Amino acid sequence: MSDLAVNHHADHHGFSGVPGSLFALVFLLTGRASAKLAAVLTGAAAGDHVVDVGCGPGTAARVAASNGARVTGVDPSASMLRVARAVTRRRAAISWAEGSAESLPVADGSATVVWALATVHHWQDVDAGIAEAQRVLAPGGRLLAVERQSPPGATVIASHGWTRDQAEAFAALCRSKGMVDVDVENRHAGRKAVWAVSATLR
Repeated sequence: MSDLAVNHHADHHGFSGVPGSLFALVFLLTGRASAKLAAVLTGAAAGDHVVDVGCGPGTAARVAASNGARVTGVDPSASMLRVARAVTRRRAAISWAEGSAESLPVADGSATVVWALATVHHWQDVDAGIAEAQRVLAPGGRLLAVERQSPPGATVIASHGWTRDQAEAFAALCRSKGMVDVDVENRHAGRKAVWAVSATLR
């Protein structure tokens, strides 16, 4: 797959089994800054239904729930969801479901926010993923993708993110599918530079 594709790690083996559980623990320690940024950028609060695509161990889901939102955390990895459930106590506002960006187990028009934090570069089919976000969003709902900034030509771990061109390419896909108020922002999640691409369902 071209390194210019926004899902340039779609062939990644995923996070299953024991390695998946270990990665979940790592993500628990490293994901809070991006989660807080997502909550700020979308304004997720009481009255919102947030769908967290590729929720991992659920850090962003818990941040949204702490702000009063109802949350559905979706991940293809049973290992990630097992950790998410284990570290989430007495949070009736959060439900967990196995699924993917291309097949969200969420009712049509039931979400006000769909976000994907450091996951779009793993999606199998970005067109289908955006279409699914549009399906589950209510009119006026917000889509947000956040990816670490990667330099052109990066390899190995450093390539798990987006260059500016890849962020702009994702924004262009959102526009081509009729989404409005599409924006690409250069942001920081803690000390980490990230691209934040937002769009609104007309």
